Amino acid sequence: MTAVKLISLTKEYQNGENYIRAVDDVSFSINEGEFIAVIGASGSGKSTLINLISGLEKPTHGCVYVHDVNLTQLSLEEQISFRRWHIGVIFQKYNLLPAMNVFENIVFPAKLLERKVDEKEVFRLAKNLGIEDKLFQMPDELSGGQQQRAAIARAVYTHPTILLGDELTGNLDSGTSISVMKLLKEICRQYKQTLLVVTHDEKVAAMADRIIYMKDGKVVTNENV
Repeated sequence: MTAVKLISLTKEYQNGENYIRAVDDVSFSINEGEFIAVIGASGSGKSTLINLISGLEKPTHGCVYVHDVNLTQLSLEEQISFRRWHIGVIFQKYNLLPAMNVFENIVFPAKLLERKVDEKEVFRLAKNLGIEDKLFQMPDELSGGQQQRAAIARAVYTHPTILLGDELTGNLDSGTSISVMKLLKEICRQYKQTLLVVTHDEKVAAMADRIIYMKDGKVVTNENV
């Protein structure tokens, strides 16, 4: 089954009198349960692609389908609701809420969905990620790697079918990056989630099922690992 389908996806930005195509006529599909790595130089359009798939930005042209739902035809309110239920995004800057402890950060999206919080599942997820002893600490008391694990737990806890990571290991050393990705890959397998990550780390990319290489907004190669 197809989890994500992009059709002629294009995003233009105006820079004075000029238009820059950050994403240029991109088309590909992602199967359910697949792990995709998107690589390319800075400015190649990787992060813009993540924003378009998640609905954080609207394309200039083309379509984004997530489980046969055309996100480009949804209203802003409908997109926000759809993303909360079906798409988890892990940002490079973590975006943990500083006034909440780690436990509160993890369950916050579930509360927005008015779901009952399962404390046992939160502790089990935190244990899998090695932060069970950090649940009641504040984000600024954690290391970068621990904050990243907390951000992963928050994205995973609501059981989205699609997980998107934007340079999610960019602030971590090589050893920690591999450790975090192994954990995330295993969690996605347990929860039957589809994973797409933008990365500049070739070791992280090599863990994927398929690597998509972007240059100047275009997909140059799309190959199985």
